[in-house]
Amino acid sequence: MTNKPQGRRTCLYTPSQLDAIVTDMARQAAGLLTGRTQVAIVGILRRGAPLADRLQACLAETYGLVDCVRLDLQIKRYADDLTLLYPETRLTENPVHATLDLADHTVLAVDDVMYRGHSMLRAVEYLACRQPAEIRTVVLVDRGAAKLPVRTDIVGVRLDVAPTDVIECNVPPYEDSFRIDLLQPE
Repeated sequence: MTNKPQGRRTCLYTPSQLDAIVTDMARQAAGLLTGRTQVAIVGILRRGAPLADRLQACLAETYGLVDCVRLDLQIKRYADDLTLLYPETRLTENPVHATLDLADHTVLAVDDVMYRGHSMLRAVEYLACRQPAEIRTVVLVDRGAAKLPVRTDIVGVRLDVAPTDVIECNVPPYEDSFRIDLLQPE
């Protein structure tokens, strides 16, 4: 990312620490998925998608969960952005998803940061219309500041930071290194 906001950045989690956290998130997910035969893993674009890929790879390698539906959703408002480009949270539907049947599936909706809950709530509403058996939410970071009726089922880390501070999840391929930084704007 070339135009990062200015301020003081502090690395909170390194790549090796985050690999261990994702492994633990996969362990939690495997527990929730015990006995489930139809699973869908949904990444919320942008950074939720590569996180969903990491989670799926760990579930396959460690727990033998290989036949998952894997798709991504694009949400047009991110509550953690410093500037909101859209007045409301909107989801862009991929035409391929129009006929998607998630009946009887357990769905894991994966995002990088839960802040106010706008993106996750929109994703859950969309997925609920596909009538899955259940929807579970998965986030790498929960800021503990959600204002909407959405909860996180699987959390990598909980970080309580000042409202003006920004949690930056750096996730390849969008950034070079898998890490979490705290940005304290100038």
